Amino acid sequence: MPMPPAVLRFAVAAAGLMLTTATTLTTTLATPAAAVPPRSAVAGGAADAADPADWEAPLSARGRYIVDAHGDRFRLKGANWDGAQGSWSGSGSAADPANHHAGQDSHGIPLGLDRAPLAQLLADFRQSGINTIRLPFSNEMIHRTAAVPDSAVAANPRLRGRTPLEVYDAVVDALSRGGFAVVLNNHTNTSRWCCGIDGNERWNSGQSTGQWADDWVFMARRYASVPRVVGADLYNEVRRDVLDDPNWGLGDDHDWYGAAQAAADRILTEGDPRLLVVIEGINWTGVPVDGLPHGRPVLTPARTLSHTLVDARKLVYSAHFYGYTGPHHSGATGVGETHDARYQDLSRAELATTLDDEAFFVEESGRHYTAPVWVSEFGIGSGETNPTARAWFGNVTGYLAEHDADFAFWPLVGFAGHDDWALLRYDDTGHRTGILDPGDWRGAAWQHLMTAPGGKAGPVTPVPVWRMLSTDHGDAVASLRVRAAGDWDPGAYKAACPDGTRLLGLSHTGGRGLCTDTGTADLRAADARRTVVTDERQVPAGGDWASGYTKYQCPEGEFLIGYALRGERVSTALCVPARGALSGAGRTVWFDRSDNRPADAAGGDFAYGSSKGQCAATEYAAGIAFTTRVGSRPGPAALLCRTLP
Repeated sequence: MPMPPAVLRFAVAAAGLMLTTATTLTTTLATPAAAVPPRSAVAGGAADAADPADWEAPLSARGRYIVDAHGDRFRLKGANWDGAQGSWSGSGSAADPANHHAGQDSHGIPLGLDRAPLAQLLADFRQSGINTIRLPFSNEMIHRTAAVPDSAVAANPRLRGRTPLEVYDAVVDALSRGGFAVVLNNHTNTSRWCCGIDGNERWNSGQSTGQWADDWVFMARRYASVPRVVGADLYNEVRRDVLDDPNWGLGDDHDWYGAAQAAADRILTEGDPRLLVVIEGINWTGVPVDGLPHGRPVLTPARTLSHTLVDARKLVYSAHFYGYTGPHHSGATGVGETHDARYQDLSRAELATTLDDEAFFVEESGRHYTAPVWVSEFGIGSGETNPTARAWFGNVTGYLAEHDADFAFWPLVGFAGHDDWALLRYDDTGHRTGILDPGDWRGAAWQHLMTAPGGKAGPVTPVPVWRMLSTDHGDAVASLRVRAAGDWDPGAYKAACPDGTRLLGLSHTGGRGLCTDTGTADLRAADARRTVVTDERQVPAGGDWASGYTKYQCPEGEFLIGYALRGERVSTALCVPARGALSGAGRTVWFDRSDNRPADAAGGDFAYGSSKGQCAATEYAAGIAFTTRVGSRPGPAALLCRTLP
């Protein structure tokens, strides 16, 4: 989210080690999430009736596109309705509006409810052309038990006496009935303005990762019956705190990759399996001082380590781009400013290349990281006069239009005379100004973005799924059917492909695997049978396909979906029966000394830096070979690949 240049988020982070820990709100978080009254007790309060929409939930990912329940493209044309994440700036009295962002005290609920009825707000949203609302909240908001002041909902008197969460409920219900897709966004931990050194740097700043995930399960369950709640945006702008950086895959307490993976699976298994899970890239690492390492990793780590959820079609990646920030620029002016280029300093061609490298490479088809990319924040103020900044807005909206990208503007609602970034601004009488007015210079670029021809519409052809398995720091069992059947190799690091996919590739070291459904529909039989292979008894006489190596081979009629490792050594192979007869010639694919993958590199490099082997798209894997010779690496060395029926 934007901040005035003089106090940009990392202006206060200038040299990192010189900073002090941010002050936090003193509001008592008195009630655990499980004790908050259920939605059914607090629903209602919206003045509008159900509004027919031309799409149907739930949403899923199909390659680079998001599709609705009918398989039709649903492009997220969105905006951020903020406020419920908090607006206090972190200093001075929280009761004084002057100490809130842009002088707007949100009282921990979506902005504007004191100025316009919900029905009017939603009608204005529709007129702006958006179909999706990213709806931020804080963990603190979930637990607050005090009612919001009557003044905070003056234009919506039916919401008087409600807690912030109950007001949030009413907003979610109204948006859903109004035909909008709603993406819940955990924006902050404490209810204060984001995004600097403010106690909200990581999902587990001031709380445990377990508590954070518990809150997500609670929120997913709470809105599971609301039809158009379509997504869970896990956390906003993960970034460095005073001393430490977040990371992508190190397995420690700062591992955003691991935390997001675990929370996503909990949401889909314990909360609401309908939801898209939105995982944002890392927003900032390092200290913004010339000569010291610093920058925005964004989604670049996903090239070599991407997420595999228990539902392979629920992953969406996201990124934020503002003109005043840059690939290695914090966005600060003065203290904390470096000599790195800002995004607005880049030419249109340079900006396009940068956006591709930092985020939109994810949309490349046929890779283990392939997923939709949602630019869930970008924006600029209507009062902006800097020609460079204005040119950037035209360039970035042009890019989003040309690439048929999903997007959400920041912010949607603001107070007239306070936040000129808002698309729609309301004075204290409810009069609206903003992007819909002829005098708003942003209007032309906005309309081009909303109406540019040539985007994908209608049915989206199904495409193969490719997903990575990683046992870097523990199990990677992405199959719900395997989980339900219990632990097949206690004490080992285990990996199993998501339901509907099969194992097609393995790495010699590092424990990586590659799963796909290419070439066939779900190959697995409907029953719960599985075979845990621990020896060579399934290798038929005369069928030695890896002479001198230990071979874990599936029984006839079964195929590989998983494996287990103890250290580097293969511990077990996991096989399941096919829904039909499996036959066809077999071949041995060796990869103990070099890569041995199909020429088209389908699936991408799923084990960067390791030798790896992969069956063809027209094959299935039926066995793993490895060696126990002294001095040799005991990891997978060969696959038995057989032709699909």
